[in-house]
Amino acid sequence: MAITYQESTKTFFLDGKGLTYAFCVNDFDYLEHLYFGKTIGHDDIRYVRGCGGTDNNPKIPGVKMENGYNYGAIDCYQYFAPEIVFSGTGDYREPAVQIRTEQGDRISDLLYEGYEILPQKPGINGMPSMRDGETLVVHLKDRVNGFGCDLYYTVYDDAGVIARRAVYSNGGAGTVMLNRAYSFSVALPEIDYDVLTLHGAWAAERHVQRIPAHYGVVSIDSKRTTSSASLNPFMALVKKGATEDAGDVYGVNLIYSSSFVLKAEGLNDDRLLLTGGINDFDFTWKLLPGAYFETPEVVISYSSDGIGGMSRNFHDAYRNHLINPRYVGKKRPIVINSWESAYFNFNTERLKQIVDGVAGTGVDTFVLDDGWYGNRNSEFSSLGDWWVDEKKLPGGLGEIIAHVNSRGMKFGLWFEPEMISPDSDLFRTHPDYAIMAPGREGSPCRGQYMLDLTREDVRDFAVNAVNKILKENHIEYVKWDYNSNVSQSWSLGLAPDQQMEFAHRYALGVYDLFERIVNANPDIFFEGCSAGGARFDPAVLYYFSQIWTSDDTDAEERTKIQYGTSMAYPLMAMTCHVSAVPNHQTRRSTSIATRGDIAHLGGTGYELDTSAFTDEDRETVRKQVDKYHEVEDLLLWGDLYRTEDPFAGGYFGFMIVSKDKQSAHLTAYKRLAECNGPIKRLKVRGLDPKQMYYVKELDMTMLGATWMNVGIKPNFPFEDFATLTFTFKAV
Repeated sequence: MAITYQESTKTFFLDGKGLTYAFCVNDFDYLEHLYFGKTIGHDDIRYVRGCGGTDNNPKIPGVKMENGYNYGAIDCYQYFAPEIVFSGTGDYREPAVQIRTEQGDRISDLLYEGYEILPQKPGINGMPSMRDGETLVVHLKDRVNGFGCDLYYTVYDDAGVIARRAVYSNGGAGTVMLNRAYSFSVALPEIDYDVLTLHGAWAAERHVQRIPAHYGVVSIDSKRTTSSASLNPFMALVKKGATEDAGDVYGVNLIYSSSFVLKAEGLNDDRLLLTGGINDFDFTWKLLPGAYFETPEVVISYSSDGIGGMSRNFHDAYRNHLINPRYVGKKRPIVINSWESAYFNFNTERLKQIVDGVAGTGVDTFVLDDGWYGNRNSEFSSLGDWWVDEKKLPGGLGEIIAHVNSRGMKFGLWFEPEMISPDSDLFRTHPDYAIMAPGREGSPCRGQYMLDLTREDVRDFAVNAVNKILKENHIEYVKWDYNSNVSQSWSLGLAPDQQMEFAHRYALGVYDLFERIVNANPDIFFEGCSAGGARFDPAVLYYFSQIWTSDDTDAEERTKIQYGTSMAYPLMAMTCHVSAVPNHQTRRSTSIATRGDIAHLGGTGYELDTSAFTDEDRETVRKQVDKYHEVEDLLLWGDLYRTEDPFAGGYFGFMIVSKDKQSAHLTAYKRLAECNGPIKRLKVRGLDPKQMYYVKELDMTMLGATWMNVGIKPNFPFEDFATLTFTFKAV
């Protein structure tokens, strides 16, 4: 069994792929963490319990003391490595839960009541989560006020991760206010780690930051009612000295799309506490008697194979247990998107020219981006008016769809269903649909407001409007955009004492929208987008098996963005397009070969004016599409090895290796050409050391061990921003 309870020691052992997680019920009925790391036996490991960093901590409620003192006794909650930290009983670490009762006390004392082992993981009401896996549920309860907590743990035999979450319940007679409701706590026995996070901004998403853990709290969060481009809901603890390829690494990734927080707290006993979940900033939740509150799930990866091993664990977990199985292994559409070709300035004939420009190249999907609806000629109008602008498209979408299909291609369409423009028929009819506090001027972003999706009637409008377009037209691909953040968290549909529930209720509203549009149209391929990659998180990945990685399509910038994104997210989840030069975001020019090679490290496509294509241009695209198909299966299912870090030097490298080690593909990139520069060897990773491999670009066959230990001496084109690719085949 993956989950075992050892009655004699009251210890739970959770065994997943390459890992063991263990905790016990101690003499005080407290859940005490014992171990999380490489697979071990089910021995009595309670001997590792210890008391350090004593600091006149209050005793556990009800503990008897002789003469008022009991020096040396381990009888304070603060001394135990926790599975969940609660507050008000002498534990001063970052609590996972904080409550307030009707009488005003903020005390919880969550002690062991029992457990269940479920053969199949249950879902979460109204929120996405991982599928499958044997699941442990541990029941905890405050024996004074009846407040309860169920801790869920799921392990997998095909991915080195554990899924965790908490469900808080009110078993008392009065109302309880949840002031903090995190998903988990876990304590590592040492503070000697670095904290790795993904920060950024629009067009510079998921850049890597690595800083030392320290005494006190390292915290990342979003207060935007979205997971955000500023900080991704991901944090890794990297053992000092650990590298991309070796050393202990723990990663956490929250399956959530609203305001979040993740914290690493260095304790005075040199333990390191990791916790987080829904951001408690501007948050309370009214919990009536008998009610419960489900927190979002967190995925925790453990690897002894460095940062790369942690990432491969996440990639396997998401491919096997998170992303929609209907699309997870399906070959990705190869897209020509209208946005950088035409922006808002198009008509039916203009769109036909763009389609005709790539006919016969292998590009198989045309996506009509923003500007097709209402009176949308700029970003300042018409969001919410989901009817076709017949001044641009006489007779509707039918003519362009028929033309696209006649060229053997599928038709896709852009929406931004969560938004409303002040200049729109919808706003003029229903200004109350916009998120806006009463009596205040609005705070529009990009000339638009957000719809109040905490309200069912507003969600009904968005669902019906979008589904009507999808039902009336032969649409096979949807790009779902999201270009604003909440600024005034207030809803007409919430009572005054529920307004601080807004951010979480908005997330629940978004997931309801996804369920009723994405899952109501199972034959349509949905791509997520958020002003580029501002909502690239596991919860969105549950619904959209591919996400637009960034609005910045410059190949140089993309090496960093795609490198950082790969820390937690598989390559097959990233949309990566070849765009025009000079690049529309950076004005940088790179060769089409380089743009293609970098774009082939995800679901690929094109963002350029194909109406001006020559026969030579079309042949270039055709060859690129053929080259992409050669590595497509590796992108979908292969193991990623990051061989060069673009944040640490002038090179970038991704190597993708098939699960059976029979094939591999290496993409290498050199930022700047150098006159009489240093000799460089490209690292090769992930091969079977005992297998012979043929590399066609070098016309050489060598043992995997040789390739990996000697590497490749590259001959980059003598130009800035140059790439090389190498394919490995077992022989």
